[in-house]
Amino acid sequence: MSFEVRHSDLAGRIGKLVTPHGILETPAFIPVVHPVRQSISPRILRMLGFDAVITNAYLAWKHYGDEARKRGIHKIIGSDCIVMTDSGGYQVLEYGKINVEPKTIACFEMEIESDIAVPLDKPTGFGLEHAKAKEYVEDTLKNAKETLELVNSKDSILSNAINHERYHKIRPIWVGPIQGGEHPDLVEYSAKSLDKMGYELMAIGSPVEVMERYEFSILSEMIVSAKTSVPNKPFHLFGAGHPLTIPLIVALGCDTFDSASYILYAKEDRYMHANGTIKLQDLYYFPCSCTVCSKFTTKELLQLDKKQRIIELGMHNLNVIRAEVSAVKQAIIDGRLWEYVLEKGRAHPKLMDALYIFKNLEIVKDGTPRFKKRAIFLFEPFDQYRPEAERFRGMVSNFKPANTKKLILYPEVDIHPFYATTQYRLIKKRLPDAQVCTYNRFLGIIPAEISDIFPAAHNLSLKNYVLQSRVEDYPMFKISLEMFLSRNSFKEVIVVADEFIKEIIKDPNIKALCTKILDFNSNAISNL
Repeated sequence: MSFEVRHSDLAGRIGKLVTPHGILETPAFIPVVHPVRQSISPRILRMLGFDAVITNAYLAWKHYGDEARKRGIHKIIGSDCIVMTDSGGYQVLEYGKINVEPKTIACFEMEIESDIAVPLDKPTGFGLEHAKAKEYVEDTLKNAKETLELVNSKDSILSNAINHERYHKIRPIWVGPIQGGEHPDLVEYSAKSLDKMGYELMAIGSPVEVMERYEFSILSEMIVSAKTSVPNKPFHLFGAGHPLTIPLIVALGCDTFDSASYILYAKEDRYMHANGTIKLQDLYYFPCSCTVCSKFTTKELLQLDKKQRIIELGMHNLNVIRAEVSAVKQAIIDGRLWEYVLEKGRAHPKLMDALYIFKNLEIVKDGTPRFKKRAIFLFEPFDQYRPEAERFRGMVSNFKPANTKKLILYPEVDIHPFYATTQYRLIKKRLPDAQVCTYNRFLGIIPAEISDIFPAAHNLSLKNYVLQSRVEDYPMFKISLEMFLSRNSFKEVIVVADEFIKEIIKDPNIKALCTKILDFNSNAISNL
């Protein structure tokens, strides 16, 4: 397998996944296609811009058997794109057990020439007690190990229907199915075990019930537990097809994700939009200009016969999902994924709650570029935790001034960098030997010497809104200030104080480190 990352922001990345049937650009939504009954054909899905589909190998084995072995899965479902096969884990989740052995289904997936194949797993679902969930994880790991032993065996036990020479040229990418549900320790254990076995592509299972309950915080913890355990491999997320959650799961590091949501929602007359779904009968106007919404009014779409309405509504839903994936990709390229994820989070309180997992998250820092072409936007207290701000504060914590006798702290002004401002020149004229720093409630202390480094000179904050925020909402600023003062042991600290820092220095520990406090006004510099 080959996976090349071209752009990244947070833990999200635009990459190229090379498969036997072509290159898949990630992040990518992979529509679920039923191998027997298709409402929307893979040919139409390809025309809509989807380069991969996922279908169920167990159902194909059950319904087609030797015919699928002879013809291959691409011809069975009528697709010329990348085909991923699930082994039947969903049926296990639904019915508890299916009548097929792991080796049988693994052989079948190879015989039908799947491009991306999943071993037979036992999904933990949601709500299982820890001990029972661990049993399911162990069952999945056992199946996964047997599958790889079969795949790597020199003594092939594949049926005569397969062309062995062709198989060695077209080997599927095998997916390591991570289970554990809402138990982070089991997710971590499962991910590390599959990684050690040698699986190239990792997949997080059992999120559907979590998402149906809008437990986005649990979903985030599942992804983070898996990603932090295996940070360098591409990740798939099973059962994720809601436009509301796509920015979140991509920002946490999911490269591909699949779902049948587009058609399941259509069967329930649920119309997708960027921030959720709405019942078609409750909709008066289409907030979309796709081919379906341009062709029908809401009334006309409701009047179609059920079968045709499902197809049309399913195609609209696919357009919404594709647009969401494209928007996320553009946000990654623009370096605006943080802003986009927060914007999306405001669509639902539980989604906003889930975003707090981004605080101090190493996989998010690692994927965020050190420098960006555009300024970052700082709107509200939560933005103090964005990776660029945390990285800058870390750099300042190691900054050693040439002169530690006198420190001047001055509020940040609109012109960047600070050393290019009139205020800086006046301060240095009066006190040429002083260490001059400006301060920003999001970024912390900004020494003038490095005030041109990203993002100190490349940020724009919403000052009027921020002035209404409580000082208690900016703990990282206080930590940054205390650390800078204590590590450098200045003999004199002069603070030109705006309303924000006046509240900060009410803290006795910080106030004790300040020798002089001046009001931020037109006379402040002359009073230094």
